Amino acid sequence: MGTPVPASAPAVPLLSVLGETIAAARAAGRTDLVGRLETAADRVRDPRRRIVIAGQLGQGKSRFVNALLNVDICPVGDDATTVVPATLSHGEYAQAQFLLTEPRGGSESRVPVPIEQIPTIDSRSPLADGRRMMRLEIQLPNPLLADGIVLVDTPGVGGHGNASTTTVLGMVPAADAVFVLSDASTEITEPELAFLRQVRELCPTVALLLTKTDLYPHWRQVHEANLGHLYRAGLEVPIIPVSALLREHAMRLQDAQLGQESGFGVLYQFLREQVVARDQAATRAAVARDIQSAAEHLALALGSELVALRDPNQGAAAIRELQAAKAAAEDLHRRTAAWQQTLSDGITDLASDVDHDLRDRLRHLTRTGEEWIDEHDPGRHWDAISEWLTGTVDSALADNLLWTHKRAIELAEDVAEHFVHFGAVDLPDVKSGLNAEDNPITGTLADLEPDIGFASKLLVGMRGSYGGVLMVGLASTFAGLAMLNPISIGAGVIVGGKAFRDDKQARLARRRVEAKNAVRRFVDDVAFQAGKESKDRLHRIHRALRDHYSGVAERSLRSLDDSLRAAQEAATMETARRTERCTVLERQLRFVAELRRYADAMQQPIAAAPVRGALGTVSG
Repeated sequence: MGTPVPASAPAVPLLSVLGETIAAARAAGRTDLVGRLETAADRVRDPRRRIVIAGQLGQGKSRFVNALLNVDICPVGDDATTVVPATLSHGEYAQAQFLLTEPRGGSESRVPVPIEQIPTIDSRSPLADGRRMMRLEIQLPNPLLADGIVLVDTPGVGGHGNASTTTVLGMVPAADAVFVLSDASTEITEPELAFLRQVRELCPTVALLLTKTDLYPHWRQVHEANLGHLYRAGLEVPIIPVSALLREHAMRLQDAQLGQESGFGVLYQFLREQVVARDQAATRAAVARDIQSAAEHLALALGSELVALRDPNQGAAAIRELQAAKAAAEDLHRRTAAWQQTLSDGITDLASDVDHDLRDRLRHLTRTGEEWIDEHDPGRHWDAISEWLTGTVDSALADNLLWTHKRAIELAEDVAEHFVHFGAVDLPDVKSGLNAEDNPITGTLADLEPDIGFASKLLVGMRGSYGGVLMVGLASTFAGLAMLNPISIGAGVIVGGKAFRDDKQARLARRRVEAKNAVRRFVDDVAFQAGKESKDRLHRIHRALRDHYSGVAERSLRSLDDSLRAAQEAATMETARRTERCTVLERQLRFVAELRRYADAMQQPIAAAPVRGALGTVSG
């Protein structure tokens, strides 16, 4: 990844307030709050926006990336395809590295890649040295990337031998935006529409890019038709027509008119308004929640001590309330019988339901494939069967992934109900547990044995006709006829034809059995890998939920414990020190109140701030 860019102007006051909040938490000895706030500060200092470029094979993804960055870095051509995800980020100088792992997993390693060799890299590259290529990381001194944009060029999805949809969808949860590309040669297809729907469920910021408008004069009709398809599918996704070729010419000739016709001006506007501005708003809201939560924790201890100092009677009542709250919190933290039982039962049920859903989808596909094989000759349509099976299995795995995400959110909400007495509790980010980028699910459908040739078929017919001629010819000799006569020859033709048809039916039945076995083996291989990945995914989600809510319980218990100790110490404090301590506490509480008011103001809608650099240009 590139060097973090300097914080933009709107982030400066945010960092300042975060710094003051961290100082207050550190002064109070709340290291748990300091860790959360420092994580939020790191997020503000490094405002990189990750944009995933996805779509089916041959839609112009790599050329679009080259045109967007005005560099020739990704392989482009009829035979050149992206074989491994490529991450492009900012760097002081151009460099590239392969991220590799052993075939059966293990430690990761990085191998430098000469920039000039990137367009020629394929899955059999000697640089991999037998290891599995996970992704290619490229750093470039580019103005767009310097603004914090990180592009991820993905392999084409769909079709036999192409990237798994689940592999690409595994990158989507961590993305700030996704561009799904579909060229203007024809209207969006049903598989593309299904993929777009899946992406939309995992990422709120999605755009459909209609590419290659320079090649197809009818692209406006395709654009209108696609709008209708999206409307009927209930997908609120903008369509942006673009031409990478016109963009390249515009940049080379410095022609603003060509730049406008390329559609990249609208694309930059989308980046400014829907990606950068939305990300800034989301960051502000997240930081505001962290500051507000920290202020509430700090105010609890300060307020309890101040009440005990001002009025011993109220202080005694406050101590009793805090003791009761602390006892409940300790019981919740010690026994974990409530929320952890809900979490454990929920994960168990979720694992069972996800496994059943996966197996049910794959069984249905296997049954559908076998029924189709029973009605057709698999030898003639094996390529079509392979493409259909690969695509439908891929779609089934993706739907299972999305269903897992939905159920995980429901489980997080169920667990959060146990913490309502602690106040508002943020839900954990379960999307991070969906990442399948490092464990691509692959399967190979075995080839059928080729049908016998014309000469072999002729020999089968001749072998059958020979028996017919010999049998009838010998019988006809008793009638004084020669062995070869019209009757024996006719019988040979009939018997030979029947032998040929019987052999053809036997060969067809054998091919159908082989095809069904190949389909079952393919689905079994995929189910084996998908089952392992599903279990790993649920383990990641389980850990994320457990760690998140354990942190909530620990911070709440820490706040109650600090408040109780401060109130008890205040009750025994000497009269001479009470006034001085009250003054200090009042000042600290005013500061904490200011933090809370600032956090509340931050969560109000704000106007989108202008974006500097390459994002601010339309044609250039």
